[in-house]
Amino acid sequence: MIVEDSAVVRQLLSHIVARDPRLDLVAAVGTAEEALAEIGRIQPDVVSMDIRLPGMDGLEATRRIMAEHPTPIVVIADAAGAAGTRLSMNALRAGALAVVEKPFGPASAGYEAMADAIATQLAIMSQVPVIRRRPLAAMGRPAEAPAPDPAPPSLVGIAASTGGPPALARVLGALPAGFPVPVLLVQHMGAPFMEGFAEWLNGIVPPRVILAREGAVPRPGEVHVAPGDRHLTVSPGGVLRVLEEPPPGLRATPGQRPSADVLFGSMARSLGPRGLGVLLTGMGEDGAQGLTALRAAGGLTIAEDETTAVVYGMPAAAVRMGGASASLPLEMIAPRLLRAVQPAGPGAPA
Repeated sequence: MIVEDSAVVRQLLSHIVARDPRLDLVAAVGTAEEALAEIGRIQPDVVSMDIRLPGMDGLEATRRIMAEHPTPIVVIADAAGAAGTRLSMNALRAGALAVVEKPFGPASAGYEAMADAIATQLAIMSQVPVIRRRPLAAMGRPAEAPAPDPAPPSLVGIAASTGGPPALARVLGALPAGFPVPVLLVQHMGAPFMEGFAEWLNGIVPPRVILAREGAVPRPGEVHVAPGDRHLTVSPGGVLRVLEEPPPGLRATPGQRPSADVLFGSMARSLGPRGLGVLLTGMGEDGAQGLTALRAAGGLTIAEDETTAVVYGMPAAAVRMGGASASLPLEMIAPRLLRAVQPAGPGAPA
């Protein structure tokens, strides 16, 4: 189902969907009100959602759809403009699964790649089961029985893909502005949105969030976000490297640069037991090998638990490989980070 107020863009998106054998177009409407009126009857597998709509905007439409008819939503948005980017990021926080760049005409440069990216995102997200999760307390999950940390980490690496922005907002939002070690962050997202994503995150969490720069030395209280289409690594001297190397291995798919495997692998080599890695929601296996290497080097490694992950793909792969020291639901990850970074005094509890 396409929701787009521009007749020209709506026709363009309809053409992109119609030519892809993985997709069938069941409706194309121009307002959020029309979408809400039709979605219960049509029951699409995935919704392509514009953000700037007349009347009810795409953000409120996303909230309503997720509350009344939970359905995978892919936001189709202009990458330019701070206000539009904030709306797109808030739509992800409201339950949309991905954001991709709105296409220009077929004669524009890069149109085919952009059209393929839109169709692929819609096809992939149509397979994500969107459900209302039960509260954790109702599941009767046992409390974590943590092992002692070898030493407080000197750096935290966090990676996420599908469902990542709201998960990152919750984890980083529970950390203080003066969190005592730097954080490096990899989020799979289209390159044009990364600067706006970092600015959006910076506006809603206490630590300072900035795009990572080549040669920067990260400081406590800072979160450095991998730029669009660039890997982020850390050197043995604690200096950040921003790299254009290809995605690693045969498992990598287009869009996995930046790569969680590359980040965690560099932490394993450069920091060993002083590195702490966190792998959140996402499709595929990116991050699993790197997290496993980091754990083998003595670092603490955390995978998001299946009970809270929007897509339990990347964390599940890390657990299967033995790369996770602990599997924790989202609300328990920030408290675990805070405990890990506190030096253990004599007789302190593990």
